[in-house]
Amino acid sequence: MTGDAPQPQITVLDAGGQYCHLIARRIRELGVYADVKPSETPAAELKGRMGLIVSGGPSSVYEPGSPTVEPGIFELGAAVLGICYGQQLMARMLRGSVRKGERGEYGHATLEVTGESQLLAGLKSHEPVWMSHRDVVENVPPGFTVLGRTDTCAVGAMGDAARRLYGVQFHPEVVHTRSGQRILSNFLFRVCGCSTDWDPRGRVAMLEEKVREAAGGRNVFFFVSGGVDSSVAYTLCLRALGPDRVRGNYVDTGFMRAGETEFVRQTFSSMSPHGFHVEDAGEEFFAALQGVTDPEQKRRRIGEQFVAVQERVLESEHYLDGHWILGQGTIYPDTIESGGTAKADVIKTHHNRVAGIQRLMDEGKIVEPLTSFYKDEVRQIGLELGLPQELLARHPFPGPGLAIRVLCSSQGAALERYDCGWLAPVRSVGVQGDSRSYRPVLALESSPSQAQGLHGEATALVNRLPAVNRAIALCGGHAALAGMRVWPAPLDRERIARLREADAIVRRLSQGGGFDARIWQFPVVLIPVGTAARPDSVVLRPVDSVDGMTAQSVAMEPVLLEEITGQLLAMPGICALFYDLTHKPPATIEWE
Repeated sequence: MTGDAPQPQITVLDAGGQYCHLIARRIRELGVYADVKPSETPAAELKGRMGLIVSGGPSSVYEPGSPTVEPGIFELGAAVLGICYGQQLMARMLRGSVRKGERGEYGHATLEVTGESQLLAGLKSHEPVWMSHRDVVENVPPGFTVLGRTDTCAVGAMGDAARRLYGVQFHPEVVHTRSGQRILSNFLFRVCGCSTDWDPRGRVAMLEEKVREAAGGRNVFFFVSGGVDSSVAYTLCLRALGPDRVRGNYVDTGFMRAGETEFVRQTFSSMSPHGFHVEDAGEEFFAALQGVTDPEQKRRRIGEQFVAVQERVLESEHYLDGHWILGQGTIYPDTIESGGTAKADVIKTHHNRVAGIQRLMDEGKIVEPLTSFYKDEVRQIGLELGLPQELLARHPFPGPGLAIRVLCSSQGAALERYDCGWLAPVRSVGVQGDSRSYRPVLALESSPSQAQGLHGEATALVNRLPAVNRAIALCGGHAALAGMRVWPAPLDRERIARLREADAIVRRLSQGGGFDARIWQFPVVLIPVGTAARPDSVVLRPVDSVDGMTAQSVAMEPVLLEEITGQLLAMPGICALFYDLTHKPPATIEWE
């Protein structure tokens, strides 16, 4: 839609949830304009809304200082839907009760629909839903009835039809809740009485105009990565300003995949033959990361080094004379997981959100045309721009590159026999109940043929065991888990080269068999687990997603997995191959 946005019919009240803006986006997809405001927005400012949605969030409603809403929103006459934390907040404020659950519920669950309602109209008696919570509603408020439940959550959905107040413990806004759009549509049109007023087409013209407004009379300099996001943002700026006002620079950090630099050189040189340059900065990045093993420090160092290289390039090319600003391909999940909304938890610091970049933002020296969009939307914008499918279909690849897929350790440690598997003291990042977790990994004994059947067991184990946020299955190796340990391991050229070779093998085999085209992303991770002679192991992490906010671990064909296993175990230094069985949540897609 071009021109001014209409008056919002729906407002999403942000309680810090990772999926807050995703809710508004889903509503816009249904043809209704929605905006996002802080949860404490005064009720008087929300008069005239047809409906309000209170988002999820990382807090507990019974903790002092946790996000809240003005009680008056329940008296406005607008319909209200609480999602996850929003349901718990609604229950507590309207004289129900909330307690900490006996165990968390993360990922897939089955909702049993137990009551009739306008909200859940048209759903089957048992529906797949997506959960990410530990707290639960213990008693619904007066006037409410229970509309649905799961095996571990007695109040999966609740409602007071007379007052048009509803709550769901699951997340209807994510794609893994199969009937999520039907539920949101029911809320908009059956409960709220909304009318359609929003057409999401025509975004390219709007974005080009925003680029021109942000740039003013200045030119734009881009540090492009070759991924979908930076490619689309770079092309938008080329279209909006013309090739004479846009320059591109690709920084080879030394952490790139096999053949990546040459692919990027060919792609962007064709877009802007005289305005694109490759900067070889591998030595600088390795020096900046020497001795660093903590993942958050690693991301910060990489981000800071990007800024240092950028400043050197900018100064050498006279891009800091006031006539240039920096362009970036930052998308919405990058800002959310970096704590980009008022109450959101920091899951991991994105390299486009370190202090140096934030300083440029504060000075008005950055243009980021894609920060309101998700990966699938960015691909659609790329199609509108006419970018080649070969580029748009590429799997997401993190800006820090292979550096964050090589896990490090400052000291050695034995694997610990734990429950039904082995606790590996190699920590990975997770997102549980909208909060960051950093916990050891549970390793399960299996084989290539068995690993494919362990996804359900892995989900149950991670939900039951608070000490872990990720479960992996041993597909094959030169030693059993009892004979492996974690070894002190730095981020050095040898380990980067080891992962680069393993990643190239996996990509070649998965692309050749067509598996790569059926999934959203396929990180290959190196962990310092093995034997003295073979100190590293590889973890496969194929996932399916739409927007990166949630993801489902995908099973690979046994024949392909066996072929990959055989070739990786033939590599020097590789002890074993593991398969990551964990969905997002509770685990992030990347390990760091």
